[in-house]
Amino acid sequence: SAADWITAAHIRDALRAPVIPDRDFILLDYGAVGDGRQDCSEAFKKAVQACSAAGGGRIVVPEGTYRTGPIHLRSRIDLHVAQGATIEFIPEPDRYLPPVLTHWEGLEFMGYSPLIYARGQTDIAITGGGTLDGGGNETTWWHWKGGRWGIGKSDEDQKFARAKLMQDAENHVPVHKRIYADGAYLRPPFIQPFDCERVLIEGVTIRSAPFWLINPVLCRDVTVRRVRCESLGPNSDGCDPESCRNVLIEDCLFDTGDDCIAIKSGRNADGRRINTPCENIVIANCDMMAGHGGVVIGSEISGGVRNVFAEDCRMSSPDLERAIRIKTNSVRGGVIEHLRYRNIEVGQVRDAIVINYFYEEGDAGAFDPIVRDVLIENLTIENAERVFQVRGFERDPILDVHLRDILVANADEIGIVEHVSNFVTDNVIINGQRYDYT
Repeated sequence: SAADWITAAHIRDALRAPVIPDRDFILLDYGAVGDGRQDCSEAFKKAVQACSAAGGGRIVVPEGTYRTGPIHLRSRIDLHVAQGATIEFIPEPDRYLPPVLTHWEGLEFMGYSPLIYARGQTDIAITGGGTLDGGGNETTWWHWKGGRWGIGKSDEDQKFARAKLMQDAENHVPVHKRIYADGAYLRPPFIQPFDCERVLIEGVTIRSAPFWLINPVLCRDVTVRRVRCESLGPNSDGCDPESCRNVLIEDCLFDTGDDCIAIKSGRNADGRRINTPCENIVIANCDMMAGHGGVVIGSEISGGVRNVFAEDCRMSSPDLERAIRIKTNSVRGGVIEHLRYRNIEVGQVRDAIVINYFYEEGDAGAFDPIVRDVLIENLTIENAERVFQVRGFERDPILDVHLRDILVANADEIGIVEHVSNFVTDNVIINGQRYDYT
Protein backbone atom coordinates (compact mmCIF):
# COMPACT_ATOMS: atom_id res chain seq x y z
CA SER A 1 0.00 0.00 0.00
CA ALA A 2 3.00 2.33 0.33
CA ALA A 3 3.26 2.20 -3.47
CA ASP A 4 -0.37 3.37 -3.71
CA TRP A 5 0.38 6.56 -1.82
CA ILE A 6 3.51 7.13 -3.91
CA THR A 7 1.13 6.98 -6.90
CA ALA A 8 -1.15 9.51 -5.19
CA ALA A 9 1.85 11.81 -4.64
CA HIS A 10 2.77 11.46 -8.32
CA ILE A 11 -0.77 12.45 -9.37
CA ARG A 12 -0.55 15.50 -7.14
CA ASP A 13 2.93 16.45 -8.41
CA ALA A 14 1.92 16.04 -12.06
CA LEU A 15 -1.14 18.31 -11.77
CA ARG A 16 -0.75 21.34 -13.99
CA ALA A 17 -1.98 24.62 -12.55
CA PRO A 18 -3.54 27.24 -14.81
CA VAL A 19 -1.14 29.78 -16.27
CA ILE A 20 -2.71 33.22 -15.88
CA PRO A 21 -0.99 36.40 -17.15
CA ASP A 22 -0.04 38.89 -14.45
CA ARG A 23 -2.44 41.71 -15.23
CA ASP A 24 -5.57 42.86 -13.42
CA PHE A 25 -8.93 44.00 -14.73
CA ILE A 26 -10.91 45.69 -11.96
CA LEU A 27 -14.64 45.02 -12.24
CA LEU A 28 -15.50 48.58 -11.17
CA ASP A 29 -13.77 49.88 -14.29
CA TYR A 30 -16.45 48.17 -16.39
CA GLY A 31 -19.42 49.81 -14.69
CA ALA A 32 -20.04 47.51 -11.74
CA VAL A 33 -21.43 48.86 -8.48
CA GLY A 34 -21.12 46.63 -5.44
CA ASP A 35 -24.20 47.85 -3.60
CA GLY A 36 -26.16 44.60 -3.69
CA ARG A 37 -28.85 46.22 -5.83
CA GLN A 38 -27.45 47.12 -9.24
CA ASP A 39 -27.39 44.47 -11.96
CA CYS A 40 -23.70 44.01 -12.87
CA SER A 41 -24.21 41.41 -15.60
CA GLU A 42 -22.92 43.72 -18.35
CA ALA A 43 -19.89 44.70 -16.28
CA PHE A 44 -18.90 41.05 -15.89
CA LYS A 45 -19.37 40.44 -19.64
CA LYS A 46 -17.28 43.48 -20.56
CA ALA A 47 -14.53 42.53 -18.10
CA VAL A 48 -14.36 39.00 -19.51
CA GLN A 49 -14.22 40.36 -23.07
CA ALA A 50 -11.48 42.87 -22.24
CA CYS A 51 -9.44 40.36 -20.27
CA SER A 52 -9.73 37.74 -23.01
CA ALA A 53 -8.86 40.26 -25.78
CA ALA A 54 -5.70 41.21 -23.87
CA GLY A 55 -4.63 37.56 -23.65
CA GLY A 56 -5.94 36.89 -20.17
CA GLY A 57 -5.40 38.00 -16.59
CA ARG A 58 -7.27 38.44 -13.32
CA ILE A 59 -10.75 39.92 -13.15
CA VAL A 60 -10.74 41.43 -9.66
CA VAL A 61 -14.07 41.67 -7.87
CA PRO A 62 -13.39 44.05 -4.95
CA GLU A 63 -15.22 44.27 -1.63
CA GLY A 64 -18.96 44.70 -2.04
CA THR A 65 -21.96 42.73 -3.28
CA TYR A 66 -22.39 42.34 -7.04
CA ARG A 67 -25.60 40.96 -8.56
CA THR A 68 -25.34 39.25 -11.91
CA GLY A 69 -26.61 36.64 -14.32
CA PRO A 70 -24.35 33.80 -15.53
CA ILE A 71 -20.60 34.35 -15.95
CA HIS A 72 -18.92 32.56 -18.87
CA LEU A 73 -15.16 32.34 -18.40
CA ARG A 74 -12.62 32.14 -21.19
CA SER A 75 -9.07 30.83 -21.39
CA ARG A 76 -6.35 32.33 -19.18
CA ILE A 77 -8.81 34.15 -16.91
CA ASP A 78 -8.86 34.10 -13.11
CA LEU A 79 -12.13 35.37 -11.61
CA HIS A 80 -10.69 36.73 -8.36
CA VAL A 81 -13.35 37.33 -5.71
CA ALA A 82 -11.59 39.40 -3.05
CA GLN A 83 -12.10 38.99 0.67
CA GLY A 84 -15.30 40.85 1.55
CA ALA A 85 -16.69 40.52 -1.99
CA THR A 86 -19.85 38.58 -2.80
CA ILE A 87 -21.14 37.69 -6.25
CA GLU A 88 -24.90 37.17 -5.97
CA PHE A 89 -26.39 35.32 -8.92
CA ILE A 90 -29.85 36.62 -9.71
CA PRO A 91 -32.28 33.68 -9.45
CA GLU A 92 -34.32 34.52 -12.55
CA PRO A 93 -34.24 31.51 -14.89
CA ASP A 94 -34.60 33.55 -18.09
CA ARG A 95 -31.18 35.05 -17.44
CA TYR A 96 -29.61 31.60 -17.87
CA LEU A 97 -30.75 31.34 -21.48
CA PRO A 98 -30.02 30.67 -24.30
CA PRO A 99 -29.38 27.00 -23.50
CA VAL A 100 -25.80 25.69 -23.45
CA LEU A 101 -24.33 22.20 -23.71
CA THR A 102 -24.34 20.98 -20.14
CA HIS A 103 -24.71 17.91 -17.92
CA TRP A 104 -27.46 17.18 -15.43
CA GLU A 105 -27.19 14.06 -13.29
CA GLY A 106 -24.79 12.54 -15.79
CA LEU A 107 -26.84 13.27 -18.93
CA GLU A 108 -25.86 15.59 -21.79
CA PHE A 109 -28.38 18.08 -23.09
CA MET A 110 -29.00 21.73 -23.92
CA GLY A 111 -30.14 23.40 -20.72
CA TYR A 112 -29.92 26.46 -18.52
CA SER A 113 -26.41 27.86 -18.33
CA PRO A 114 -24.52 26.98 -15.16
CA LEU A 115 -24.02 30.08 -13.03
CA ILE A 116 -20.28 30.02 -13.79
CA TYR A 117 -19.53 28.14 -17.01
CA ALA A 118 -16.67 27.54 -19.40
CA ARG A 119 -16.59 25.17 -22.34
CA GLY A 120 -13.46 24.06 -24.17
CA GLN A 121 -11.23 26.59 -22.38
CA THR A 122 -7.74 26.25 -20.91
CA ASP A 123 -6.21 27.86 -17.82
CA ILE A 124 -9.24 29.08 -15.89
CA ALA A 125 -9.48 29.91 -12.22
CA ILE A 126 -11.88 31.14 -9.55
CA THR A 127 -9.90 32.41 -6.56
CA GLY A 128 -9.97 34.75 -3.57
CA GLY A 129 -11.49 34.81 -0.12
CA GLY A 130 -14.92 36.03 -1.19
CA THR A 131 -18.32 34.40 -1.56
CA LEU A 132 -20.38 33.07 -4.43
CA ASP A 133 -24.11 33.04 -3.65
CA GLY A 134 -26.38 31.11 -6.00
CA GLY A 135 -29.64 32.61 -4.77
CA GLY A 136 -31.26 29.23 -4.17
CA ASN A 137 -33.95 28.92 -1.52
CA GLU A 138 -37.43 27.50 -1.01
CA THR A 139 -39.00 30.05 -3.38
CA THR A 140 -36.25 30.22 -6.06
CA TRP A 141 -34.70 27.22 -7.85
CA TRP A 142 -35.09 24.72 -4.99
CA HIS A 143 -38.87 24.49 -5.24
CA TRP A 144 -38.54 22.93 -8.71
CA LYS A 145 -37.40 19.78 -6.94
CA GLY A 146 -40.90 19.38 -5.51
CA GLY A 147 -41.62 17.32 -2.41
CA ARG A 148 -40.79 19.23 0.76
CA TRP A 149 -39.13 21.90 -1.41
CA GLY A 150 -42.27 22.50 -3.41
CA ILE A 151 -43.44 25.77 -1.93
CA GLY A 152 -45.74 27.34 -4.51
CA LYS A 153 -44.89 24.71 -7.12
CA SER A 154 -46.23 21.36 -8.23
CA ASP A 155 -44.25 18.36 -7.04
CA GLU A 156 -44.13 17.21 -10.65
CA ASP A 157 -42.16 20.11 -12.13
CA GLN A 158 -38.75 18.48 -12.40
CA LYS A 159 -39.88 14.86 -12.62
CA PHE A 160 -41.41 15.02 -16.10
CA ALA A 161 -38.38 16.57 -17.83
CA ARG A 162 -35.95 14.36 -15.89
CA ALA A 163 -37.75 11.20 -17.01
CA LYS A 164 -38.05 12.42 -20.61
CA LEU A 165 -34.37 13.41 -20.78
CA MET A 166 -33.39 9.97 -19.48
CA GLN A 167 -35.52 8.39 -22.18
CA ASP A 168 -33.93 10.64 -24.86
CA ALA A 169 -30.51 9.42 -23.75
CA GLU A 170 -31.58 5.76 -23.89
CA ASN A 171 -33.05 6.39 -27.35
CA HIS A 172 -29.80 8.02 -28.52
CA VAL A 173 -31.52 11.28 -29.44
CA PRO A 174 -28.75 13.65 -30.65
CA VAL A 175 -27.64 15.93 -27.85
CA HIS A 176 -28.37 19.15 -29.77
CA LYS A 177 -32.01 18.03 -30.02
CA ARG A 178 -32.33 17.46 -26.28
CA ILE A 179 -33.47 20.97 -25.37
CA TYR A 180 -34.57 21.20 -21.75
CA ALA A 181 -34.36 24.77 -20.60
CA ASP A 182 -37.37 27.06 -20.24
CA GLY A 183 -40.23 25.08 -18.71
CA ALA A 184 -38.22 21.93 -18.00
CA TYR A 185 -37.35 22.88 -14.42
CA LEU A 186 -33.89 21.26 -14.45
CA ARG A 187 -31.89 23.48 -12.07
CA PRO A 188 -28.44 24.55 -13.32
CA PRO A 189 -25.18 23.52 -11.65
CA PHE A 190 -23.32 26.37 -9.92
CA ILE A 191 -19.79 25.99 -11.36
CA GLN A 192 -19.33 23.76 -14.41
CA PRO A 193 -16.15 23.81 -16.48
CA PHE A 194 -16.95 21.57 -19.45
CA ASP A 195 -14.11 20.01 -21.48
CA CYS A 196 -11.51 22.36 -19.96
CA GLU A 197 -7.84 21.95 -19.09
CA ARG A 198 -6.02 23.32 -16.06
CA VAL A 199 -8.79 24.46 -13.75
CA LEU A 200 -8.29 25.96 -10.28
CA ILE A 201 -11.03 26.79 -7.76
CA GLU A 202 -9.47 28.12 -4.57
CA GLY A 203 -10.40 30.00 -1.42
CA VAL A 204 -14.00 30.93 -2.14
CA THR A 205 -17.15 30.13 -0.16
CA ILE A 206 -20.03 28.76 -2.22
CA ARG A 207 -23.56 28.88 -0.84
CA SER A 208 -27.23 28.61 -1.81
CA ALA A 209 -26.59 26.64 -4.99
CA PRO A 210 -29.50 25.81 -7.31
CA PHE A 211 -28.09 22.29 -7.81
CA TRP A 212 -24.60 20.69 -7.65
CA LEU A 213 -21.94 23.19 -6.49
CA ILE A 214 -18.72 22.27 -8.33
CA ASN A 215 -19.14 19.94 -11.32
CA PRO A 216 -16.13 19.74 -13.67
CA VAL A 217 -17.12 17.62 -16.68
CA LEU A 218 -14.61 15.98 -19.04
CA CYS A 219 -11.79 18.16 -17.66
CA ARG A 220 -8.09 17.50 -17.22
CA ASP A 221 -6.00 18.81 -14.31
CA VAL A 222 -8.51 20.18 -11.82
CA THR A 223 -7.56 21.57 -8.39
CA VAL A 224 -10.19 22.45 -5.78
CA ARG A 225 -8.48 23.87 -2.70
CA ARG A 226 -9.60 25.63 0.51
CA VAL A 227 -13.17 25.97 -0.75
CA ARG A 228 -16.11 26.11 1.65
CA CYS A 229 -19.21 24.44 0.21
CA GLU A 230 -22.17 25.50 2.35
CA SER A 231 -25.48 24.73 0.69
CA LEU A 232 -28.24 22.65 2.26
CA GLY A 233 -30.67 22.68 -0.65
CA PRO A 234 -31.86 19.70 -2.74
CA ASN A 235 -29.08 17.96 -4.69
CA SER A 236 -26.52 20.37 -3.18
CA ASP A 237 -23.58 18.03 -3.87
CA GLY A 238 -20.33 19.76 -2.93
CA CYS A 239 -17.76 18.69 -5.53
CA ASP A 240 -18.64 16.22 -8.29
CA PRO A 241 -15.83 15.60 -10.79
CA GLU A 242 -17.40 13.81 -13.75
CA SER A 243 -15.33 11.91 -16.33
CA CYS A 244 -12.28 13.98 -15.34
CA ARG A 245 -8.59 13.01 -15.25
CA ASN A 246 -6.14 14.20 -12.59
CA VAL A 247 -8.13 15.92 -9.85
CA LEU A 248 -7.02 17.21 -6.45
CA ILE A 249 -9.59 18.18 -3.80
CA GLU A 250 -7.86 19.36 -0.63
CA ASP A 251 -8.34 21.47 2.51
CA CYS A 252 -12.05 21.97 1.75
CA LEU A 253 -15.10 22.09 3.99
CA PHE A 254 -18.41 20.54 2.98
CA ASP A 255 -21.73 21.19 4.70
CA THR A 256 -24.18 20.12 2.03
CA GLY A 257 -27.70 18.96 1.27
CA ASP A 258 -26.45 15.92 -0.64
CA ASP A 259 -23.11 14.13 -1.14
CA CYS A 260 -20.06 16.11 0.00
CA ILE A 261 -17.79 14.72 -2.74
CA ALA A 262 -19.23 12.42 -5.42
CA ILE A 263 -17.07 11.04 -8.21
CA LYS A 264 -19.05 10.37 -11.38
CA SER A 265 -18.75 9.37 -15.06
CA GLY A 266 -22.11 9.66 -16.78
CA ARG A 267 -25.42 7.87 -16.56
CA ASN A 268 -26.50 4.74 -18.42
CA ALA A 269 -26.42 4.93 -22.25
CA ASP A 270 -24.93 8.44 -22.18
CA GLY A 271 -22.13 7.40 -19.85
CA ARG A 272 -21.37 4.37 -22.02
CA ARG A 273 -21.45 6.50 -25.21
CA ILE A 274 -19.01 9.09 -23.84
CA ASN A 275 -17.04 6.23 -22.25
CA THR A 276 -14.66 8.37 -20.21
CA PRO A 277 -13.78 7.24 -16.69
CA CYS A 278 -13.07 9.55 -13.80
CA GLU A 279 -9.49 8.70 -12.87
CA ASN A 280 -6.53 9.77 -10.76
CA ILE A 281 -8.48 11.55 -8.01
CA VAL A 282 -6.74 12.66 -4.79
CA ILE A 283 -8.83 13.86 -1.83
CA ALA A 284 -6.91 15.14 1.19
CA ASN A 285 -7.49 16.97 4.46
CA CYS A 286 -11.16 17.77 3.94
CA ASP A 287 -13.90 18.24 6.52
CA MET A 288 -17.36 16.81 5.89
CA MET A 289 -20.36 17.84 7.97
CA ALA A 290 -23.97 17.37 6.82
CA GLY A 291 -24.39 15.32 3.66
CA HIS A 292 -25.79 12.14 2.18
CA GLY A 293 -22.21 10.84 2.03
CA GLY A 294 -18.67 11.99 2.78
CA VAL A 295 -16.45 10.51 0.05
CA VAL A 296 -18.82 9.01 -2.51
CA ILE A 297 -18.49 7.23 -5.85
CA GLY A 298 -21.57 7.10 -8.06
CA SER A 299 -24.30 6.79 -8.82
CA GLU A 300 -23.84 8.19 -12.35
CA ILE A 301 -20.89 5.92 -12.94
CA SER A 302 -21.44 4.17 -16.27
CA GLY A 303 -18.07 5.32 -17.64
CA GLY A 304 -16.21 3.86 -14.64
CA VAL A 305 -13.86 5.18 -11.99
CA ARG A 306 -10.28 4.21 -11.14
CA ASN A 307 -7.42 5.31 -8.94
CA VAL A 308 -9.12 7.20 -6.12
CA PHE A 309 -7.03 8.15 -3.08
CA ALA A 310 -8.70 9.72 -0.04
CA GLU A 311 -6.70 10.52 3.10
CA ASP A 312 -6.60 12.61 6.27
CA CYS A 313 -10.27 13.60 6.23
CA ARG A 314 -12.64 14.32 9.10
CA MET A 315 -16.37 13.68 8.98
CA SER A 316 -19.10 14.19 11.56
CA SER A 317 -22.67 15.42 11.82
CA PRO A 318 -26.05 14.22 13.04
CA ASP A 319 -26.97 14.87 9.39
CA LEU A 320 -24.12 12.83 7.85
CA GLU A 321 -25.76 9.74 6.42
CA ARG A 322 -22.72 7.76 5.18
CA ALA A 323 -18.95 8.12 5.47
CA ILE A 324 -17.46 6.04 2.61
CA ARG A 325 -20.06 5.30 -0.04
CA ILE A 326 -20.14 3.55 -3.43
CA LYS A 327 -23.52 3.43 -5.18
CA THR A 328 -24.42 1.76 -8.47
CA ASN A 329 -26.79 -0.86 -9.95
CA SER A 330 -27.26 -3.04 -13.03
CA VAL A 331 -28.79 -0.14 -14.98
CA ARG A 332 -25.71 2.08 -14.40
CA GLY A 333 -23.01 -0.60 -14.55
CA GLY A 334 -19.45 0.70 -14.71
CA VAL A 335 -16.08 -0.59 -13.52
CA ILE A 336 -15.04 0.98 -10.20
CA GLU A 337 -11.55 -0.07 -9.18
CA HIS A 338 -8.41 0.68 -7.24
CA LEU A 339 -9.84 2.73 -4.39
CA ARG A 340 -7.66 3.67 -1.40
CA TYR A 341 -8.78 5.33 1.83
CA ARG A 342 -6.63 6.01 4.89
CA ASN A 343 -6.46 8.11 8.06
CA ILE A 344 -10.12 9.09 8.18
CA GLU A 345 -11.77 10.18 11.42
CA VAL A 346 -15.53 9.94 11.71
CA GLY A 347 -17.46 11.31 14.68
CA GLN A 348 -21.16 10.73 14.13
CA VAL A 349 -22.57 8.97 11.07
CA ARG A 350 -25.50 6.77 10.18
CA ASP A 351 -23.77 4.14 7.97
CA ALA A 352 -19.97 3.92 7.99
CA ILE A 353 -19.05 1.84 4.92
CA VAL A 354 -21.50 1.44 2.04
CA ILE A 355 -20.97 -0.44 -1.24
CA ASN A 356 -24.42 -0.83 -2.72
CA TYR A 357 -25.37 -2.55 -6.01
CA PHE A 358 -29.07 -1.93 -5.26
CA TYR A 359 -29.12 1.88 -5.49
CA GLU A 360 -32.27 3.47 -7.00
CA GLU A 361 -33.43 1.11 -9.81
CA GLY A 362 -31.52 -1.77 -8.22
CA ASP A 363 -31.12 -4.98 -10.21
CA ALA A 364 -33.25 -3.95 -13.17
CA GLY A 365 -30.76 -3.75 -16.04
CA ALA A 366 -28.30 -5.66 -18.18
CA PHE A 367 -25.09 -3.89 -17.10
CA ASP A 368 -23.67 -5.59 -14.04
CA PRO A 369 -21.36 -3.24 -12.14
CA ILE A 370 -17.87 -4.21 -11.09
CA VAL A 371 -16.42 -2.89 -7.84
CA ARG A 372 -12.99 -4.29 -7.06
CA ASP A 373 -9.72 -3.65 -5.28
CA VAL A 374 -10.80 -1.51 -2.32
CA LEU A 375 -8.52 -0.86 0.66
CA ILE A 376 -9.68 1.09 3.71
CA GLU A 377 -7.15 1.54 6.51
CA ASN A 378 -6.83 3.49 9.72
CA LEU A 379 -10.48 4.49 9.91
CA THR A 380 -11.86 5.53 13.30
CA ILE A 381 -15.55 6.01 14.04
CA GLU A 382 -17.01 7.24 17.31
CA ASN A 383 -20.73 6.63 16.73
CA ALA A 384 -22.46 4.80 13.90
CA GLU A 385 -25.93 3.38 13.58
CA ARG A 386 -24.61 0.70 11.19
CA VAL A 387 -21.06 -0.20 10.27
CA PHE A 388 -21.68 -1.97 6.95
CA GLN A 389 -24.10 -1.84 4.09
CA VAL A 390 -22.06 -3.86 1.60
CA ARG A 391 -24.30 -5.63 -0.92
CA GLY A 392 -23.27 -7.13 -4.23
CA PHE A 393 -25.29 -9.41 -6.50
CA GLU A 394 -25.10 -13.16 -5.98
CA ARG A 395 -24.12 -13.68 -9.64
CA ASP A 396 -21.84 -10.62 -9.59
CA PRO A 397 -20.16 -10.16 -6.21
CA ILE A 398 -18.10 -7.21 -5.06
CA LEU A 399 -14.42 -8.20 -5.37
CA ASP A 400 -11.40 -7.80 -3.07
CA VAL A 401 -12.30 -5.49 -0.21
CA HIS A 402 -9.63 -5.18 2.49
CA LEU A 403 -10.27 -3.42 5.81
CA ARG A 404 -7.22 -2.81 8.01
CA ASP A 405 -6.98 -1.10 11.41
CA ILE A 406 -10.60 -0.03 11.73
CA LEU A 407 -11.92 1.10 15.11
CA VAL A 408 -15.65 1.64 15.64
CA ALA A 409 -16.20 2.74 19.25
CA ASN A 410 -20.00 2.60 19.27
CA ALA A 411 -22.26 0.98 16.70
CA ASP A 412 -25.94 0.12 17.08
CA GLU A 413 -25.51 -2.76 14.64
CA ILE A 414 -22.88 -4.38 12.44
CA GLY A 415 -25.13 -4.19 9.37
CA ILE A 416 -24.99 -6.26 6.19
CA VAL A 417 -22.13 -7.80 4.21
CA GLU A 418 -23.40 -10.01 1.39
CA HIS A 419 -22.11 -11.24 -1.94
CA VAL A 420 -18.51 -10.13 -1.59
CA SER A 421 -15.64 -12.26 -2.87
CA ASN A 422 -12.49 -11.88 -0.77
CA PHE A 423 -13.67 -9.57 2.02
CA VAL A 424 -10.62 -9.38 4.30
CA THR A 425 -10.65 -7.86 7.80
CA ASP A 426 -7.40 -7.16 9.62
CA ASN A 427 -7.61 -5.64 13.12
CA VAL A 428 -11.22 -4.47 12.84
CA ILE A 429 -12.64 -3.62 16.29
CA ILE A 430 -16.36 -2.88 16.72
CA ASN A 431 -17.84 -2.09 20.14
CA GLY A 432 -14.66 -3.34 21.78
CA GLN A 433 -14.82 -6.73 20.03
CA ARG A 434 -12.64 -8.01 17.25
CA TYR A 435 -14.70 -8.42 14.09
CA ASP A 436 -13.74 -11.23 11.70
CA TYR A 437 -15.80 -11.63 8.58
CA THR A 438 -16.66 -15.23 7.83
